[in-house]
Amino acid sequence: MTTTFQERGRAEGAVHVALSRCRAQPLTPGPFPAKRARGDTKERGQMQSNIDLKGLRIAVTGGTSGLGLALVKTLRTRGARVAFVARSAASVKRVARETTACGVLGDVGRKEDIDSIALEVTWNLGGLDVLINNASSLGPTPLALLADTEGEDFLEALAVNLIGPFRLTKALFGALASSAREGRGAVVVNISSDAAVTAYPGWGAYGASKAALRHLTAIWAEEAKAEGVKFLSLDPGDMDTPLHALAVPDADPTTLKRPEDAANEIVASLLDALQAGAPLALRA
Repeated sequence: MTTTFQERGRAEGAVHVALSRCRAQPLTPGPFPAKRARGDTKERGQMQSNIDLKGLRIAVTGGTSGLGLALVKTLRTRGARVAFVARSAASVKRVARETTACGVLGDVGRKEDIDSIALEVTWNLGGLDVLINNASSLGPTPLALLADTEGEDFLEALAVNLIGPFRLTKALFGALASSAREGRGAVVVNISSDAAVTAYPGWGAYGASKAALRHLTAIWAEEAKAEGVKFLSLDPGDMDTPLHALAVPDADPTTLKRPEDAANEIVASLLDALQAGAPLALRA
């Protein structure tokens, strides 16, 4: 018998420990600065790092480690109302307690979880202004050549990196379009990679799924113009994260970007999108 999302949450403990605090936060959007000319992404991230995001309603998938955790912490520090999604009940509970963000237990790679995730997010945030599809899967680990990649590993990469973001965006599109109609703005950020545009041996499952996500983002951007929902495909670069360590165990962490820096750059890009009059061009 299939276990429902709610049943799994109850069975694994009191996961949503910060939900009442999240619902109590104000819904009014904070002021946005005058639109800046687009320059270096890191410089814009630093310039906009002190902008108050109070009232902005943001969902982040894969929010308990790496870039996702850095995004949750950065957004909460700057006043945004945040719901994050992750698969581990213990990790969700810990991060919710540490950040007072809304913890949502679920797996974006599972079709059965999508509707429940969307309902949890919109109910606890009172709507949605920004969706950041960050959760990612490498596929086979250690990384493998395509000729040595099992179909199941390839399917896992597609489920988490492509089909999951498609399904969750679709499930939340009505809430995002409503936010756009209300004048709050609405943005979907899909986290991409240079592997989406460069063929790296051994990165076949990951690269192919991220390339498909990048093109999916471009199509969504065209189709969603009439609704006022903007779409971004953003490559955060090589970061010192558990995912990168899993992919390249012998990498020197000192040569990698801090996820906190990448989070600030992403926030700068989504602020640009919220202030822009039309969907932004893709940057990946």
